Amino acid sequence: MPFDAGLLSPVTAGHEAAVSDAAVLSALVAAERALIAAYAAVGAVPDDIRAEADALAATDVRALALAGVAGGNPVIPLAKELRRTAGERVRPWVHRGATSQDILDTALMTVAKGAAGHVVAALDAVAGSLEAFARTHRDLPAAARTLTQHAVPTTVGLRASTWLRAVRRARARLAAAEFPAQLGGAGGTLASFVEIVGAERAARLPAAFAAALGLDAPDGVWHVTRWPVTELADALVQAVDALGLIAADVATLSRTEIGELAEGTGGGSSAMPQKQNPARSVLIRSAAIRAPHLAATLHAAAALAVDERPDGAWHAEWPALRELLRTALGASAHAAVLAAGLRVDADAVARNLAATHGLIVAERLSVVLGPLIGAGGVADVVARAGAGGDLAALVHAAIAEAGASGVDVDALLEPASYTGLAGRLVDEVTADHPPLEEDR
Repeated sequence: MPFDAGLLSPVTAGHEAAVSDAAVLSALVAAERALIAAYAAVGAVPDDIRAEADALAATDVRALALAGVAGGNPVIPLAKELRRTAGERVRPWVHRGATSQDILDTALMTVAKGAAGHVVAALDAVAGSLEAFARTHRDLPAAARTLTQHAVPTTVGLRASTWLRAVRRARARLAAAEFPAQLGGAGGTLASFVEIVGAERAARLPAAFAAALGLDAPDGVWHVTRWPVTELADALVQAVDALGLIAADVATLSRTEIGELAEGTGGGSSAMPQKQNPARSVLIRSAAIRAPHLAATLHAAAALAVDERPDGAWHAEWPALRELLRTALGASAHAAVLAAGLRVDADAVARNLAATHGLIVAERLSVVLGPLIGAGGVADVVARAGAGGDLAALVHAAIAEAGASGVDVDALLEPASYTGLAGRLVDEVTADHPPLEEDR
């Protein structure tokens, strides 16, 4: 039985295949094959040896994990295993010139690129659903809340377009992330490769290595300059943050006493059969709480990656990076389902909008009536209405007392007519927008 099948991480359960131990091992073996392919690309190895290297394989994850304890990483026993099973012509080229960090960093970039692609696709699905949702509810007036209290009118569509802008920005950043291969040799000088193939070929080897794996060519050795990890981490956290905002709003607005939003399918309760919990929102929020702390570990490791090869700090990255990827995979998958099924209860929206008996437009009263009855007069009207008075009657009386005229009180107190540029803002977000930054 696996140690972690997702029992205590329901947000990720079923969405972790791209970052599983099996996926990492596959990427490690792929990196070793790619090194031989890179040697072939620079003319150091015949193509038939490169073709034979495609047969390199390893499958016993647990054995490699246990064997890796002695040297502190799984690449050492992996290289030994691959040499043992490789053909006679391939064997001398397995792991030749590389250091363990070259292979492991490259493998993790391979895994990360694949996982990030899944997250980007899920964010695209979220964005597509939110666009449709925002258009549909473009003009549905609702109570905006600031510091938990009713503030002024907004629209359900504008709230969704705010979510959409955050998702799009996060998606663009993640899609633009770089995933460079790593190839520097023991001390980052590529000295071993110079000895093996000469300086000119050695200089071309990292780019050839990256090309064999579909990764970005490194701009230099990054054994201790960990920007590929931290920049990716920041992009992942931004994505989970954007999804967490949606989940927090949906969870709040689906409270029984508010009831404005509901997930397409609700989660049940083991004790209370009447409940339909916003289960996906809950799971996404759990990811949003975890993700920043995982990224913090990666930044701490980057700051402590001393010398030419880090001790401990590098090792601390592996589980943190994988868990962050796993968390983003789960959160984005759940968010895609949540956004696609999100429902609005228009009656509840209207009921809540009217809960303050018109005082939700108090700001408007200050702007429009202030010049007519004075700030004190507006404050008096609002205070008396808040104490239970009829707002419309109070406004009429104040206007009459001030000798003012020409004010359409019914229109003034209509929340739907005090949503500012909400409709235009929704249109700007949901209209054809410039293409996102080219995916790498």
